[in-house]
Amino acid sequence: MHAAFGWKVPEYFNIAQACCARWASQPDAIERTAIRAHGTAAGTEFLSYLELQVRANALSHLLVTLGVQRGDRVAVVMPQRFETAIAYMAIFQMGAVAMPLSILFGPEALEYRLQDSEAVVAICDEQSVVNLQEVRGRCAHLRTLIGVGDAGAKADVPYEAALAGQPTRFEAVKTKADEGAVLIYTSGTTGPPKGAYLAHRAIIGNLPGFVCSQNWFGFAHSPNSDAVFWSPADWAWTGGLMDALLPSLYFGRPIVAYNGRFSPELAFTLMQEHGVTHTFLFPTALKAMMKAYPRPREHFRLQLQAMMSAGEAVGDAVFAYCQEQLGITVNEMFGQTEINYIVGNCAMNGDTSRGIGWPARPGSMGRPYPGHRVAVIDDEGNECEVGVPGDVALNRFDVHGDPDPIFFLGYWKNDTATRNKFTGDWCRTGDLATRDADGYLWYQGRADDVFKAAGYRIGPSEIENCLVKHPAVINAAVVPKPDKERGAVVKAFVVLAPGFAGNDELVAQLQAHVKGKLAPYEYPKEIEFIDALPMTTTGKVQRKELRLREEAKARAA
Repeated sequence: MHAAFGWKVPEYFNIAQACCARWASQPDAIERTAIRAHGTAAGTEFLSYLELQVRANALSHLLVTLGVQRGDRVAVVMPQRFETAIAYMAIFQMGAVAMPLSILFGPEALEYRLQDSEAVVAICDEQSVVNLQEVRGRCAHLRTLIGVGDAGAKADVPYEAALAGQPTRFEAVKTKADEGAVLIYTSGTTGPPKGAYLAHRAIIGNLPGFVCSQNWFGFAHSPNSDAVFWSPADWAWTGGLMDALLPSLYFGRPIVAYNGRFSPELAFTLMQEHGVTHTFLFPTALKAMMKAYPRPREHFRLQLQAMMSAGEAVGDAVFAYCQEQLGITVNEMFGQTEINYIVGNCAMNGDTSRGIGWPARPGSMGRPYPGHRVAVIDDEGNECEVGVPGDVALNRFDVHGDPDPIFFLGYWKNDTATRNKFTGDWCRTGDLATRDADGYLWYQGRADDVFKAAGYRIGPSEIENCLVKHPAVINAAVVPKPDKERGAVVKAFVVLAPGFAGNDELVAQLQAHVKGKLAPYEYPKEIEFIDALPMTTTGKVQRKELRLREEAKARAA
């Protein structure tokens, strides 16, 4: 597949044209559903591709009247809802840059990103308008707040009223494929958050991974098929925007939007009600679903055909649950905002009769997707031998020597950080893995999550996966606890399943459980029961927060 695959990136390309305008021009545009809204009032459940285009055209005109120009940053601070998708299409087609911001951000997080990006307009709803009002006076370039729904009364421009008088035809700007389209700020694990600047061509770079991880989505189905996509991933993040919303629209398929809190019951009910066939679920979500519904098909009628998971290691416990209880081989995927969707699986649910796909191996990140030259490299940029841990890295050029379109343009106003991301033509991820003889990668953890205890190198994900296999454990996070004699010992923070009590007896059970399955030095010397793990808004466990907590306790002792 790698040898036969070649990139065909046109000189001019626009995400909005590929994801909306071309479908809106088809004869069935009014019947073809772009977005289904879950849990909304009757009459507001569906948005067709024609309606998506017409409303995007009106919003583009409004933004022009507000002085937005080509290349200007426009913040989108909304959850999964029609207006969010409309905003993206409107911004892209006028040549401006969309800057997604999570509704979970507080004033300080919003202020930093708005100041750094010099965003000129922010589109928000009632969940974010108050925080935006609080900081706008300190954001010199932010001229206008557009308020959707109830936020209209608190913003400068009420969305619905302003759009009502706008033309519904808009002449899209002819953007180059290398032109900037999206500015997404990565979490600041080492210093302040950095703005990853993505080009329109990035969606093209995403497509091989999306198609493979969704078991040939867009190819195995005709345009009139029943494929329906859903993911709880926020459309303000790479996982929700680039791995769910945009690729679903690119293939002219409907995606389900849900503006509410995730729960296992919600996930299964939503997938049943909308006939969801393809999904992206975080490992943390799958763990909660596994514990809440050990035999889900006894309660729900599901039509799943493919599932991708990313953000953390899936682990063999969740892998087996998906196969045995959901009838799906979960395709693990790996990528970053800067270089997304580069490694993963394409299990085809075990069907390799057509000569496509490759078997998923429990616990493995998978193999490089076609078009991406991925390696495990050492500190000097040399490829590591089989079984030797190193940094997962992506080369600027594919196996044919052609530029890989997935690459970000650079960090916004931070050339030093951009240079530091690379060793020659290799872009480092900061994630450690080993490669086996068949080319599968095996995740070892973030470089800053791996630690040594009593001289042994410890990767937290394997221990966490082992703990989750115990019926008492919903989720777990492993960090080093400072120790004067051994440097550090293994400590586990554990979230318990309903019906279990955290006590010394359970601690001993869990320690014995890990001892019986892993190396003796890997079992947690200390276990602390916790109501919830600190998580990022993208569903990743914040081990750093737990690690810093332990270091502070050690200093105070």
